[in-house]
Amino acid sequence: MRLYKKEGNSIQILSFPNDNVEKGDYLLVEDSGVNRKLITQVIDVQFASVPGLLEELLRDSTTDERVCGENFDPLGVSSHINHIQDARMLLCKIRGTLVNEKLHVNSSWLPSRSKSGITRIPVNSLLKHLGGNQDLPINIGETKDASPLTITAHDLDGRLNIITGKKGTGKSHLSKLLVLGLVEYKATVVVLDLNGEYTGLGFSSSGGSNKYSKRVHVLTPGANFRVSLAQMELRVMLNILVHALNLPGTSTREFKRIWKSLRQQGSFTLQDLGDAIRDCKCNIHVRDALFSRYYSLVNSGFFTDDDSAISFEKIFEETRDVGGALVINLSDVSSVDRQIVLEYTLGNLVKLLSKWKIRSVFLFAEEAHLYLRETYWEDIVTRMRHFGLFTNFVTNQPDTIKENIYRQADSIFLFNFTNERDLETVSRAARVDSETVKSIAQELPPHHCLLIGRAVKDFPVMVKVRALDIKTMGQTRLFFTNKNN
Repeated sequence: MRLYKKEGNSIQILSFPNDNVEKGDYLLVEDSGVNRKLITQVIDVQFASVPGLLEELLRDSTTDERVCGENFDPLGVSSHINHIQDARMLLCKIRGTLVNEKLHVNSSWLPSRSKSGITRIPVNSLLKHLGGNQDLPINIGETKDASPLTITAHDLDGRLNIITGKKGTGKSHLSKLLVLGLVEYKATVVVLDLNGEYTGLGFSSSGGSNKYSKRVHVLTPGANFRVSLAQMELRVMLNILVHALNLPGTSTREFKRIWKSLRQQGSFTLQDLGDAIRDCKCNIHVRDALFSRYYSLVNSGFFTDDDSAISFEKIFEETRDVGGALVINLSDVSSVDRQIVLEYTLGNLVKLLSKWKIRSVFLFAEEAHLYLRETYWEDIVTRMRHFGLFTNFVTNQPDTIKENIYRQADSIFLFNFTNERDLETVSRAARVDSETVKSIAQELPPHHCLLIGRAVKDFPVMVKVRALDIKTMGQTRLFFTNKNN
């Protein structure tokens, strides 16, 4: 391999087929004259443009059609000509410079064409060379050279991460892997499970319990996840009424008065709240608006006055020392009731975090655009992060996430995308150049992802996500199966 051309932070390297270099590989350019090394990554492989090559190929094609029998090559030059015709041009991005074995992001240094040597460098060797915290490892899978790739739980701690890719590429599988990796180190994880895909985390693929079974708690609203008014704060209830049930401002003020009056009497029930609304001396339209929202609360099945009500605080107390995953199963919940459950969940998480009842929570939100209101996007990644709520968005529609969130993302796990608009959206992330995203992501096979950001020290890495021995849930039900065939 030889250096050919450099433009900005892009570099072109002349290569031949026996060099066996592919997209995503890292190359180390060493200049024997100085103690510097250039770290580059291949983002595309093209045929080298050689003057007269098209004419030579056309001549060969014409000769192949007319000449029969053995090839006549008295000068023995055909092998050299074929070598030149198969020459590759590696389009690379400069990722950094090693000066005295220390990494610098400056790419202004230009190595010698004649004296430089170019070699492949394994991803693991590169990441280890860069240093960083190596404890609490989470095994993601294998790199292209079949070596294991691990990130650490520290790479997810206090971070905003995005897992995105088109349908069926393995996003949820990677998300489950990260959830169990965090639970392994006694972290507290909350999963907003839209399709019931995480309800099998506590079971092995054979159906029996696994080592996480006692630390995975599946809560289904209306079944084993019901709450009482007595344990709720007014702020949380107002969020439910205003944001989930669209209660007008005038009615909201009257509800606050009713709530405070009932709270002064001590503990109260759903029946007490209904009686207070009926007896309130207010405008009939206000009363009708309050009654409408009241019946929505009752019919949701999420609120109760009996002993089936659970306490969020007690659940987190049980997971404080051993860690655990709280999976909120939203698969059979209507859109309105889903909003009620989410407003309650997020409101109480912030309350527990602000009072230091729990240290921090890792939130995994599947297809969050379908249920999180717009104002929560910025609220979760700014204010709530300071309280200790660290978010991981999982979506197959990257354009539903605002650009400012991409720019704040610490790591992006990017699976295959072929749609140019989707790739353009992801390429707005501050930690990656658009050429890398558009070139590599389009050719990723299923269950392979491009890992970008702090988790890999800002060196984009292709990885094949490893398999998990857990019960698969959320599969699409098919009519045509092997039995029917």
